[in-house]
Amino acid sequence: MADDPLIDRLPQDVEQAVTALLQHACTRSLALATAESCTGGLLASLLTDVEGCSHAFERGFVAYSEEAKSGMLGIDRHLIDAEGAVSKTVALAMANGALTHSRADVAMAITGFAGPAGPDDEPGLVHFACARRGRAAAHREAHFGKIGRGAVRVAAVRVALAMMGEALD
Repeated sequence: MADDPLIDRLPQDVEQAVTALLQHACTRSLALATAESCTGGLLASLLTDVEGCSHAFERGFVAYSEEAKSGMLGIDRHLIDAEGAVSKTVALAMANGALTHSRADVAMAITGFAGPAGPDDEPGLVHFACARRGRAAAHREAHFGKIGRGAVRVAAVRVALAMMGEALD
């Protein structure tokens, strides 16, 4: 078991944001997809939790490894090798790959270091990309620091929910 497990119950603001996002997606008849690395499917799981709204979630890709990012989302392996799996370029490619490989209207991608990684990797560095069909994808970069794996994942979900909400407008 990890030293910093994800809390059993998510903070109320996260639950409220998930509900609001799904209701907004339903109202607009838009489908959502996720492409997650460091959050390991947490966002996708939350998007299936709201009764009466989970049909707005089309699918989720948990692309934790570089091979999964390439195989599931169609990202050129050379791009991952050149830019690094945790980068703006790969996050954008993940979001666009999720749109390409789904019927979703909006796709959210998250890639980062939830905890210690390699010696040159920054714990808590997370790249986000949100793509909507017919629009340019948005990118954000967050530096959450050494706050623990669970806390980074929850913080990343907060950012992702906000970005998806902006994409629905």
